[in-house]
Amino acid sequence: GLPVLQIVFVRYAGHFLYANLVYLPQEGVSAYRSNAPMKQFMRSLFLFGGTVLNFFALKYLPITVTTTIAFAGPIVVTLLAIPILGEKVGIRRIAAVCTGFLGVVVVVQPWSAEFNPAMFFSLGTLLLASMYFIMTRMLAGVEGNATQQIWSSGLATVALAPFGLSVWIWPDNVLTWLVLLWIGAFGLFGHIWVTIAHRWADASILAPLIYSQVFWAALVGVLIFDTWPTVWTLCGGAIIIASGVYIWRREMAKAAQRA
Repeated sequence: GLPVLQIVFVRYAGHFLYANLVYLPQEGVSAYRSNAPMKQFMRSLFLFGGTVLNFFALKYLPITVTTTIAFAGPIVVTLLAIPILGEKVGIRRIAAVCTGFLGVVVVVQPWSAEFNPAMFFSLGTLLLASMYFIMTRMLAGVEGNATQQIWSSGLATVALAPFGLSVWIWPDNVLTWLVLLWIGAFGLFGHIWVTIAHRWADASILAPLIYSQVFWAALVGVLIFDTWPTVWTLCGGAIIIASGVYIWRREMAKAAQRA
C-alpha cells in the first residue's frame, strides 16, 4: 500500500544507515574513499536502476514471474563476461545460453493476449542486475567491502531522497513499520555476502546459486500473496534452470582441468 519510490528509498536509506553503523567504527572515513570511483559509480548505478525496475515490476506481476525471469541472470552474465571480462565461451555454452533465452520467452509469452507490458520492467532488472554482478567481479580485490556497500547504498539514497520523500506515506500498522526497518538490513547483509563470494569465485560459477530463490519465491507467493505459479512459469523456469545448471557444470569441469 506504500508508493514504490518510498519503498525503494527506505530500502537504500536503511542499507546506508546500517552500513555506516557496521563499518565506520572499524575503518572511519576511509571507508568512503574509492580506488576506482568510476567503476564503483557504475556498479552502484546498475544496482540502483535494477532495484527500482524490480519494485515497479512487483507492483503489477506475481513474485513467481519476476523471480523466474531473474533466473536468466547466469545466462546474461555468461554473455556479458565475453566482451567485458574477456572470458572465452565455447559452442556448448552458447547453445545453453540460447536454450535459456527460450525459457525466458516461455515465461514472458509475448504471443499471449495476457502479456503484461510490466514484464519489460523485469527484463530491465535482469540486464542491470547482471551488469551489477559483472562490475562486482571487476572490483573484487580492488575495493573493500565497506566502500562497496557505502557507495552503492549512499548514491541511491541521495538520488532517491527527493522522490521518496515527496510521496511519503506514514505506515499505519506495526507490520509495515517492521518491514520498512528490516528491508535495508536484508539488503546490506545480502550484498555483503555477495561481494565476499565474488572475491573467492568467478561470476559464472556463482550465478546459478540464484536458482535457490525459486523455493523462496514459490513459498512467499503462496503463503503471503496467495499466487500460484502458472504452467508457463514452471515450464519456462525449468528450461532456464536446466541451461544455467549446464553452464555451471561446464565451468566447474573447466576449473577442475585447470587445477
